[in-house]
Amino acid sequence: MAKRVHQPREDAEFDFVLGMSEVPVLAYFVGTWPRAIEPCRAMDLVMGGIADEYAGRLTTVRTDMTRCPAATGRYGIASAPSYVLLEEGTAVAHGTGPATGAEIRELLDGRL
Repeated sequence: MAKRVHQPREDAEFDFVLGMSEVPVLAYFVGTWPRAIEPCRAMDLVMGGIADEYAGRLTTVRTDMTRCPAATGRYGIASAPSYVLLEEGTAVAHGTGPATGAEIRELLDGRL
């Protein structure tokens, strides 16, 4: 996991990171149940690279759906992995399922 990826342990910490970010936030939501583990590990690798590549222009947040249920519900996340691009706390783009780096870059490049 890249050091640039925030990993909040609870909703209050998620909200703190979101509030302190001066750049858009790419939050990706992971699950710890058996069917979600492998796809979420794949997203960890992709998002770690994205966090490094977009350092200074993007805040990346790995969000455990179980630990952050309010954030999960607020953005309508129903499955893991999922991701949402937030600008000033408002979702402007989202996706579900494991994504490639190219797919995430395409989502970001028109917005950053």
